[in-house]
Formats: sequence, C-alpha cells, structure tokens
Amino acid sequence: MHHTIFDTPVVNTLLRAFSRLTLRITGWKVEGALPAHAAKSVLIAAPHTSNWDLPYTLMLAFSLRLRVYWMGKHSLFKAPFGGVMRWLGGIPVNREQANNLVASSAQAMREADGPMQLIVPPEGTRGKTRHWKTGFYYIAQQAGVPIVLAFVDYGRKVGGLGPVFEPTGDVERDMAAIKAFYAPIRGKNPTQFEA
Repeated sequence: MHHTIFDTPVVNTLLRAFSRLTLRITGWKVEGALPAHAAKSVLIAAPHTSNWDLPYTLMLAFSLRLRVYWMGKHSLFKAPFGGVMRWLGGIPVNREQANNLVASSAQAMREADGPMQLIVPPEGTRGKTRHWKTGFYYIAQQAGVPIVLAFVDYGRKVGGLGPVFEPTGDVERDMAAIKAFYAPIRGKNPTQFEA
C-alpha cells in the first residue's frame, strides 16, 4: 500500500493532538480502542451521509492511533487534490468499472507489513440506499481479518470503534447482526441512513 500521513511520525503526532483538541472543543467524545488481534482489520464506515464524515473519521483515526486506508469515489482523486487524498489514506474506487476490488484489497491486507485498517462505507454512497454492499464482508473474509464496527454518531456526538465482528460465512445472518448495531446510530443527514 502507498505511504500515507499515518506513516509520517511528526505530522501524525501533531495531527493527533490537533484532532483530540478539535473534537473536545466541538463537544465530541471518542469511544473504544482497537484490540491487538484487530491490528489488521476492515472497519465499517457507517452511517455515511455527508462529506463531513471524512474529516471526522480522520480525526477519530488520529485520536485512536489507527493506521487507516479508506475507499472513496474516484472523482475525489482528480487534480489538484488527488495526491493529498492518497496521502490521507484514500484509495480511489470507480464503481462504473468492473474490477476485482475485493480480491486486490484482501491481498493488500494480507501482504501489508504491520497494522492496517481498511475503512469501507457499506452504503457505497452518501445518498439514501436501502441495501448495503457486501464488499467489506468479503474483503475481511478473504484476508482472514476481523470486521470492526466503527461509527460516527452525530446524534450523541460520539465516534469511535464498536465491537469486533468475526465473519461466520453466513452473510445474511451476519449482515443482520451488523445492521442491528448501526440501527440507533444517527448520521449527519439521518433521513439518508437506513440500517
């Protein structure tokens, strides 16, 4: 995987302090911690209803001392901001092209040296959708890593890491259990989220 801001010690330390201060000043709380056995994991990014989700997610990642990569629509990575988005951990995804994103993501996770958390928004869009994409599930399953139920709850002004979930292979049952965790969590635009 490419070099990111999370691999830059001095900048990482400064942004961690800035993130913690900003979250505290704006009334946000950080919950949870990443267990050692989930150093390599897939993090669900839900609910995803606003462009504000990215800055809050990055501040939470710095606060929790994570080493994240996140998937975003390819148009975010066009000039002049493409290099910055990649440095922030972004991986462009073109939903209109058929490619083997699940297999390549799982392989990258298996081959990564050290910790790596891959953030995947299951809705695949900020707009309202009734169906979650299952790519995050299959990436975790193929990489042999757990899924961490990460969240940004604008209703309570709390963000962080929830339970660690081990995929069982029963996708329907597992998705129902995962969605049940997210049911009470409120996105910035709550009418666009349905767990």
